[in-house]
Amino acid sequence: MATPFLPGSTPVPPILDTLGVTSARIHSPCDFIQALMKLQRAAQLITSALDLDVLFDRVVNDIAASIGCVEVSVWMRDAEGEDMVLHGARGCTVYKKGERLKIGKRGMVGHVAATGRMHYAGDVSIDPYYVGCEAGTKSAVSVPLSGGGEVIGVLCVDHQQTYAFSEDQLQIFEALAGHIAVAIENTRLFRGERLERERLQNEAEEARAVQQSLLVKAVPLLPGFAFETAWNPAGAVAGDWFDLIDLGDARCGIVLADVSGKGMSAALLMSATRAILRSLVKLDASPGRTLAQLNQTLLEDFPLGKFVTMIYAVLNAHTREITVASAGHLRPLLINHECSFLDIGTGLPLGLGSSPYPEYTLSLHPGSQLLFYTDGITEAMNRGGEEYGAARLVEHFLRPGACVEQLMEEVRRFAHGSEHTDDATAVLIRSR
Repeated sequence: MATPFLPGSTPVPPILDTLGVTSARIHSPCDFIQALMKLQRAAQLITSALDLDVLFDRVVNDIAASIGCVEVSVWMRDAEGEDMVLHGARGCTVYKKGERLKIGKRGMVGHVAATGRMHYAGDVSIDPYYVGCEAGTKSAVSVPLSGGGEVIGVLCVDHQQTYAFSEDQLQIFEALAGHIAVAIENTRLFRGERLERERLQNEAEEARAVQQSLLVKAVPLLPGFAFETAWNPAGAVAGDWFDLIDLGDARCGIVLADVSGKGMSAALLMSATRAILRSLVKLDASPGRTLAQLNQTLLEDFPLGKFVTMIYAVLNAHTREITVASAGHLRPLLINHECSFLDIGTGLPLGLGSSPYPEYTLSLHPGSQLLFYTDGITEAMNRGGEEYGAARLVEHFLRPGACVEQLMEEVRRFAHGSEHTDDATAVLIRSR
């Protein structure tokens, strides 16, 4: 007897056992028909099988145990459509799983796969298509499993008596084959969807790793200053990003931006914007003129309706001055003994239209801090529809030892369970 369960599959209780049908051999025609009818009803349960190996195990083992057959097997058409391949068997000693039969050229299986019609050999000794298998076989039936207008497989049942199956019994086998075919199609669809989900997940994870590698760079060392950063994408990838660019001569370019939208499209636009900006920052020391040049380039390339809000600042460690320009971004938060939002003025978000970008310069004295952040922080919403808001942001940084990582954790707790999530990013400049 073949191994009752395929390698790697999970043993499952026979379908008939769940309906109270004994697994002992059934002798009388009445008992036989009742068993097959119960098997037909129970076959609907196999449509819930999500693994083909488990499905084939259920089919061959339950039929064999219920009817007392010599052999039960399930053959499936291969991808090229020329052979039938053995996928499940009970009581088979001649063929092994993976065995092939040429469609239309060998055995009842090949004949049924070619014609799409059930073939019953009441006496296998005189049947022109039957190929000898188990010694005790006296009669056999092969039933096509059809899906999508073609034969996808063949169910074979062999018995130790000649003319073992009546017309009614053969009709029940055909009905059972219909359930099996549906289960196979459902399982294939589920497997295809699962593989597609896994492919998309792998691509998203790779994209996230690439995006993180762009963000996680060595922080420029500026005497008298330190930087804290936090990046929390709502999905696998984000449209938010920050950048710290060494401009030489104790100067650092500081970027915080938010591309409209979320997910992969926003991440792609973010990468393009970042690359263009990095090519411009060393051409002009002015943040305002740099944003204007970046905006002009994006107007030519960005899809209609897409835009970027951005803060770009240049910090000079020698003079302790920072010059900031904004493209429609949120006002920075200056933190001393108290907190205040800087009224720095702003131009249009990048990619929407031509605009000037005014500059704002301030001195960062020792002990002061300047926070750049995206709206994924202040507009984070709890389950009651309440926003985290600017007041909570100020309250957070009035606490001793406040930092951006603690801010992100506080925002996550606040928005826990909410369906309204967005990318959240922050850069904190500490003057020492």
